[in-house]
Amino acid sequence: MKVEGAYKIEQLFKKAAGLQLAKNKVAEVEEKVDRKLYDMLVAAEANAGYNARDVIWFSDLPLTKAMRESMQKFIDLEETLELQPILDRLAIHPPLKREMEVELEKKLPEIVGTLIYVLANITREFSPRENAVSEEELHRAFRVLDLTI
Repeated sequence: MKVEGAYKIEQLFKKAAGLQLAKNKVAEVEEKVDRKLYDMLVAAEANAGYNARDVIWFSDLPLTKAMRESMQKFIDLEETLELQPILDRLAIHPPLKREMEVELEKKLPEIVGTLIYVLANITREFSPRENAVSEEELHRAFRVLDLTI
């Protein structure tokens, strides 16, 4: 997901968790965040179906209390992401069977930013003494994200 380019991802990792993310690791982060966003939308689509709706609402997303708190922390960073690159990247995946409500679509940048925020903070747990993110630390964080989202 070409969210905003490497600089934006690096900046978010630094602001969210005080970590230095090397440019050669940004593509992996983008790919993981892209996949997790799509996974969340697939789960939300199923929730909309359970509720007999043809439209996916924001409330259909599988957002835990911790994820909602992280979303607020991301918002507090006062960082913004552009919607169009997120929509462009979603178009690469198999299409969802249900449409997203306009409000959900508008919140996609916050959701993506929150996923980056969460990933940065999980990574911080594996590198408490280091500012530079190692390949192993990043992959551990990816595994935790896969287990939880």
